[in-house]
Amino acid sequence: MLEKIAVLVTLIVCLFTNTLFAQDLRALARIDTVQSTIADLSYRDLEVKLNLSQPIPYRIFLLSEPNRIVFDFKEVDWTGFSAKDILLTEKVTELRFGAFQAGWSRMVITLSEPMLLDKVGMLTGSAKGDATLTAKFKLTNPEEFLANVGAREDAGWDLPNAISATLPKQRQIGDRPLVVVLDPGHGGIDSGARQDGKLEKDLVLLFAKELKDNLILSGRFKAHLTRDEDTFVSLSGRISKARELGADVFISLHADALKSGWATGTTVYSLSDEASNEASAYLAERQDRADLLSGVDLSKQSDAVATVLMEMARVETKSRSDLLADMVVSGVAQSVGRLRKRPHLFAGFSVLKAPDIPSILIELGFMSNQSDLNNLMNAEWRQQIIEGIVLALDTWSVEDAAQAQLLRQ
Repeated sequence: MLEKIAVLVTLIVCLFTNTLFAQDLRALARIDTVQSTIADLSYRDLEVKLNLSQPIPYRIFLLSEPNRIVFDFKEVDWTGFSAKDILLTEKVTELRFGAFQAGWSRMVITLSEPMLLDKVGMLTGSAKGDATLTAKFKLTNPEEFLANVGAREDAGWDLPNAISATLPKQRQIGDRPLVVVLDPGHGGIDSGARQDGKLEKDLVLLFAKELKDNLILSGRFKAHLTRDEDTFVSLSGRISKARELGADVFISLHADALKSGWATGTTVYSLSDEASNEASAYLAERQDRADLLSGVDLSKQSDAVATVLMEMARVETKSRSDLLADMVVSGVAQSVGRLRKRPHLFAGFSVLKAPDIPSILIELGFMSNQSDLNNLMNAEWRQQIIEGIVLALDTWSVEDAAQAQLLRQ
């Protein structure tokens, strides 16, 4: 008998303590497509039934725009799993699944109508040790659906452990290699833009790996990636990893596509003033206080104090980010000879909101433009862009170190 739960609860975190989990289950759980279905129980009810080779921890929650049901599982082997084989309903417009982050997998059900979780349970087979996860959902109105959107979890569940530094990270003064953290956008279940069978997550990861190699081979940089494989990393997780790695610079890499209109060329973004102010207030209210400023414990500070301290850090960081963006524009222009009419723009991207790390986002090109897509797949063009970025980082590091020396005098 499935346990009845309140309709207002949209997040389920199930950690099993039976004897099966006392063992070291090294093999990944697999889903039996033949015995799994996503089907209508009635015109108002939907059932998700997944037969698993072994019981695993899971959670369920809702997201909006579009309306979605999200299942997170301890890592699953998706071999043989097929949406067309298990979808038996018109209430689902899209089914996506894949790696979410290290050790976790995700399945996303896009709904044609808003629905809420009604019942959920996992039954374990006594003979084979397999398990069946059954979740039932019922139709609701848009207002009630929106009221229950969100993972509703403790902040930072997927983040690395807070760094243990007791002193703030010192600004670079040119006496050591510059630490550059490269952030290939998207990954795992989040493919980013798609065009002609190409995925943004793959193209930017390839570029990031090539840029990392060039930086390390120069001997003047230490370079790291926020992800080095096809896995999902949350936006806050990317920044936290950069901070954990001691980043002097954070560079997010993307290659978007437009559904309409025309755009081409490389664009460099830094954080806008308006977004900076909003970011400080949001971070002070929502984020893990031990992970807001490197080496500064804000856990016992009020929102107002935390906001002021972050703004003090951001005033300095923003001017450094803007200078870096300008120099990347100049370096890339020298290497490829042509950029967009306005190559340096300002925006409120989440990955630019670290108050203590100079951060930029480079839109390498637009996959919706055939010329840009060809460039992204061209090793020679990628190398030209990389040489421009390396030149910019060299120039910026010298100027930034000189400014730091002046501040110390």
